[in-house]
Amino acid sequence: MRSHIRALAILASVTLAAGCSEPTTTPTATGSSQQSGETAATSKYQDAGATASWNALATSLADRVAIDQGRMYAYLSMAQFRAAMAANDPDREQHYSPGGFHRRYPDRLSVSAAIGGASAAVLRSFFPANVDEINAALAAQQASPPETGRGHNSDDFEDAAAMGADVAAEVLAYAASDGVGLTDPGTPPIGDGYWKWSGGPIVRGNYRARAFFLASDDEFRPGPPPAFGSAEYLAALGEVRQISDTRTAEQLAIAQYWNLQQSGRRNAPWNNKAVELIRRYHVSDAQAARIMFMMSAAVYDALVGCFDAKYEYWFIRPPQADPLITLPIGLPPHPSYPSAHSCVSGSSSGVLKALFPQEAASLDAMSQEASLSRLYGGIHYRFDMVAGLALGNAVADKVVHSDLNHPNGL
Repeated sequence: MRSHIRALAILASVTLAAGCSEPTTTPTATGSSQQSGETAATSKYQDAGATASWNALATSLADRVAIDQGRMYAYLSMAQFRAAMAANDPDREQHYSPGGFHRRYPDRLSVSAAIGGASAAVLRSFFPANVDEINAALAAQQASPPETGRGHNSDDFEDAAAMGADVAAEVLAYAASDGVGLTDPGTPPIGDGYWKWSGGPIVRGNYRARAFFLASDDEFRPGPPPAFGSAEYLAALGEVRQISDTRTAEQLAIAQYWNLQQSGRRNAPWNNKAVELIRRYHVSDAQAARIMFMMSAAVYDALVGCFDAKYEYWFIRPPQADPLITLPIGLPPHPSYPSAHSCVSGSSSGVLKALFPQEAASLDAMSQEASLSRLYGGIHYRFDMVAGLALGNAVADKVVHSDLNHPNGL
């Protein structure tokens, strides 16, 4: 109960801080219209904050390398959050490094420098070919003016960054045992209504991976989809076919945009949206790290639940039931129900709406567009979308009200 009350108090403080600031730009309604000209290399840490700038750099690096971005963002934000919490905690060794830090650190350290050290350590692990660029970003942060109200000299920055790197080492050790991609879901049952396997690799996603905050993989498992061949099912299939036959240029553009921008290997739009809101409302580094960890952990856990459901039901994709449905995007190598795009969008928007309630309309529009994009692409039914958004929203609500200091297994 105490941890629940503490989480609600923290949530209220973030929401109040966001609600009392006037936005400096007009929010966009959908993800496809979000394009920032600012690059990570030109970000000013003193203006944008270390959390936002390091996440922007992470997105820039991830655009060049095929990695599991959802996993990367989860552990990057976890390290940022834990480093920010540890920066002002005299008992940090007990709370954030049970194995002991490399050295004794001062009681109070720069939050932004700690976030920088943690971020650099995590990104070096995920992007070993880009170590020079990552080190240059940390040096640029050190050379920038200190955060408001807190001075630092070279030794102060190095102490905080080193402590952040120690926290990151604990996070990376935790990540090593998460089990992502290790469990084989098997092969689908044979018969009407089941997903038709082509014989190639079946995407495992976060199937049976260790979640951050879910009590079990099936905690928010949706009920079964409509029975194959039922009137409800045939109506849903008919909608996919009708869109396929009359697909507009706008629907095609939305399908193609979200197919590229959101996948098991990419989640830049939601990360960019969170960074945009953090910067617009001048959220402090410590609170920004908390927000990014909430959202990234919710996305990660939503995909644990999503792939649990996919391999519970093994439901057929629309074009496998009606070969006349055209596909302007590829057919993913995993079952239909529920939609992973919708799970990701529901969890991302759910967290951000809780923390930035005045942005709810634009966040809902963005999540609806991402979700509908799969219907427009011919690869999902509407009930896939509805179930995925509901699952994602449920996970987001749980994460927002969880004790973030104590994820599963840590």
